[in-house]
Amino acid sequence: MARSPVYEKGNIWISFAKAVFYPVTALLARRRFQGLENITISGPILMVGNHISQLDPVYDAVFVRKAGRWPRFMAKASLWKVPVARRVLVGTKQIPVERNAGAGKAILDHAIGALNEGSVVLIYPEGTTTKDPEYWPMKPRAGVAILALSGDHPVIPFVNWRTHELLDTQSGKVRFRPFPRRDVIVRAGTPIDLSAYRDKELDARTLLAVTNLIMGSVRDLLAEVRQETAPKRFFDPKKAEKAGKKTPVVTADEPGTADAETSTPVPDPAAAPHIAPPAEPATEPGAAGTAS
Repeated sequence: MARSPVYEKGNIWISFAKAVFYPVTALLARRRFQGLENITISGPILMVGNHISQLDPVYDAVFVRKAGRWPRFMAKASLWKVPVARRVLVGTKQIPVERNAGAGKAILDHAIGALNEGSVVLIYPEGTTTKDPEYWPMKPRAGVAILALSGDHPVIPFVNWRTHELLDTQSGKVRFRPFPRRDVIVRAGTPIDLSAYRDKELDARTLLAVTNLIMGSVRDLLAEVRQETAPKRFFDPKKAEKAGKKTPVVTADEPGTADAETSTPVPDPAAAPHIAPPAEPATEPGAAGTAS
């Protein structure tokens, strides 16, 4: 197979990850990678995806490397405490996401720095695997908008499908089912048009609108892959728990009110890079957050 025209030379840790991930992903499922041409480009890329299984980053890493690029994920900082994992994560320049208060700005600065270096940065704006019973995207966190508008780089939606059939923890139990062997799909879409927002003052209302626009694009791409009609609303597990049932809330078309309670520390718009504080918004914008 010919080498990608934008191939980035790796290091020993990238080679190690490739030696593990390539055969494992091929053994567990038939990889169906679609839209590679959309990320076979040079320069910085922000890739924004859905999250349905702990196996998503493994397949997504192979997907990006197949395009010749070097993927850098925003991942839970707790992974850096595992000795072997730490060596690989540091060696491949992954981005740790701390969950303690006050860490939000540092996380964003780290990710924006990676984009400024020309890297491919991947983020799952839901912050964890989806709790939606039908595996549609949950309500996103607004940190993705800050990253998307931090520079003039393409923002590419991508989706995972059927990884949850291999490994699923939504029920609270680990369910690993490699048989029967199945197709696993990773698809990258075309860049999201954010031109209407790039010259605007980036207050909380704008961040919320951009966040929902981006996650709405991910949701619509997933609907294409599933060949199903997507729900118009994002699932909100916290409000569903309060209501005593799994009820979707917050539309992508109508941003509404973002929930300020998140498990990931988030920056105030006034503290985020290049972000101006809102002037008395009509609705509570909630917090801008990053995802792991």
